[in-house]
Amino acid sequence: MSSVVLCRSDELLEGGEAVPFDVVYAGEACRAFAVRFEGRVQAYLNRCTHIPMELDYLPNRVFDDEGRWLMCATHGAFYAPDTGACVGGPCRGGLVKITLSEDQGVVRWHTANNLHPVEP
Repeated sequence: MSSVVLCRSDELLEGGEAVPFDVVYAGEACRAFAVRFEGRVQAYLNRCTHIPMELDYLPNRVFDDEGRWLMCATHGAFYAPDTGACVGGPCRGGLVKITLSEDQGVVRWHTANNLHPVEP
C-alpha cells in the first residue's frame, strides 16, 4: 500500500470544511473528503448510501450545523464522523472509509487495491 500527500494538517479544522480529493473506487472516478473530528483526521467517499450522491449541501460542508454528524443534505441521512456508520435517516450501511495518517504536519491517504488516485 502506498500513500499520497493529501494536505497540511492545519487545513483540517475541527468540525470545519472538508478537504476534497478524487479517487478511483471500483473502477469509477469518485469524489472523497477528509475532515477532522475529535482531533483525528477521517476520510470517506463522498457518496451517500441512501442514493449515491455527494453529501455536501455547500461546497466542502459535510458536517451538520453543530459539527456532530456528517450529513447528506439531500435526504437527511446522518453518519458518525469517526466511523462512517449510519446513525439516522435513510441510509443503507455506512460510508466507505479511506485510511489516513497524520505525521509532522502532513495528512496522507493510503491507497488500496480498490481505492487509488485518479491518474492525471
